[in-house]
Amino acid sequence: MSKLPPAFYRRPDPVQIARELLGKHVYSCLDGQLTGGRIVETEAYSHEGDASMQLHLKRRGTHGRALHEPGGRAYLYQVYNRHTLFNISTNAADKPDTVLIRAIEPLVGLDVMMARRGLTAPSAKLTAGPGLLTQALGVTPTLSGTDLQGPILWLEDHGEDVPETAVRRSPRVGLAYAGETAATLPWRFRIIGSKWTSPANH
Repeated sequence: MSKLPPAFYRRPDPVQIARELLGKHVYSCLDGQLTGGRIVETEAYSHEGDASMQLHLKRRGTHGRALHEPGGRAYLYQVYNRHTLFNISTNAADKPDTVLIRAIEPLVGLDVMMARRGLTAPSAKLTAGPGLLTQALGVTPTLSGTDLQGPILWLEDHGEDVPETAVRRSPRVGLAYAGETAATLPWRFRIIGSKWTSPANH
């Protein structure tokens, strides 16, 4: 299987990229331990017409450095001083867009992922949420800026084309603070019927 090329991430529409990431596979290889799975939920964020992203860029300052590189880098940061979120920079260096990976179906290195999560059996608690999947993959903000063409974090295309009939589009999670327009943009994508999508409402 081949890694997604830089050109995939450097396109101008983060919404299209977020939709197309459904069914792709994401991997981490840390200390020789390979873990990964199939992406089943994403959210898109745009530097244009998206107040949540504009507020985010102001708040994060230098921590958002990875967003000011050409698309195709990991952008990792913590919320609530606890949960790490795995975003992917997209578009051009002067047009900071991003896609958040919200949930994956775990497929590779399940024992390692369960140990990291303190679980004894696979369940939705393993990777069905943005803070859960990062813990399972072992990724932390120290990896922010990692090139997704390298040996630490990367995404692959396994030839799956998720049909539109299998995708649920809805508003993104937790953006009421950014105003009604940003809070209602239907830029959250989930694979219908997957038990690995996050439990957040709508």
